[in-house]
Amino acid sequence: MQEFYNFLDNKKGDVFMLRRKRNLIPFVFLILLFLATMTATWWLPVSPSFMDSSLRLMAPSAEYWFGTDHFGRDIFGQTIIAARVSLLVGFTVAALSTIMGTITGLIAGYYKKLDSIIMRIIDGMLAFPSLLLALALVAALGGSVTNIIIALTFSFWPVMTRVVRSSVLQVKNIQYVEAAKTSGIKDPVILSRYILPNVMSPIIVQGTFIFARSILAEAALSFLGVGVEPSIPTWGNMLQEAQIYITTAPWFSIFPGIFIVVTVLALNILGDGLRDAFDPYAKGKKKVKKQMFKQRKQYAS
Repeated sequence: MQEFYNFLDNKKGDVFMLRRKRNLIPFVFLILLFLATMTATWWLPVSPSFMDSSLRLMAPSAEYWFGTDHFGRDIFGQTIIAARVSLLVGFTVAALSTIMGTITGLIAGYYKKLDSIIMRIIDGMLAFPSLLLALALVAALGGSVTNIIIALTFSFWPVMTRVVRSSVLQVKNIQYVEAAKTSGIKDPVILSRYILPNVMSPIIVQGTFIFARSILAEAALSFLGVGVEPSIPTWGNMLQEAQIYITTAPWFSIFPGIFIVVTVLALNILGDGLRDAFDPYAKGKKKVKKQMFKQRKQYAS
């Protein structure tokens, strides 16, 4: 155990900054949620698919921790199983949007001739609210997990493109990038070796935010009845089924809603922590503060 803490001390300020409670708590929550969803069938006390009409809309108890739904199913098990699809959609959309947005953002920021063409397309897509655009695409493609991922990716990758482009415009005029150009290094090498590492901070932060927004968007689309098929448990589908019981059985909607809020909040906090870890300017400010603190101690002594 001591070796683990020594490892964290050596990596302090890098990657995750796990020793900070503000970042450790959401990180641990997300890991536990992922492990719980992957192993749910092994440890859940009641099968999520088990139905008993005599147990319909039971309040939370020692046997049914979150109560039961209108079919007599265990809400706790349903909530854990529903996290699989919600996390799958969020992670896949974030990954695809990051890859597509990074490529188009690098090209738009580096090549002036292509910049105007790409950004006019991006501006046209950003003219529509992302959720409204996803709603229109899902209505055209049909409700399924695959179509939800396609629609949300198409809605969110323009945001990543704009973020990456603005960062590339700042980095490409740095001296060592200019030196690489004059030395005859090919553009793909310059983009991958000299520019991309310096724009990773906003990419990672924006990726975590897209992850969180995708979970919210999937829940919203499923709640509206145009998302994932009702037969597949998701947090949005659970809220859609629970809306008519909000006064008679509030626990039916409270617990899935809490999981959505806490998961999105954890991703946002983790994104802020990653930004601090990867941002060289933030590291520089911390070093300056430490030096000033040491100098004050020396003067005081």
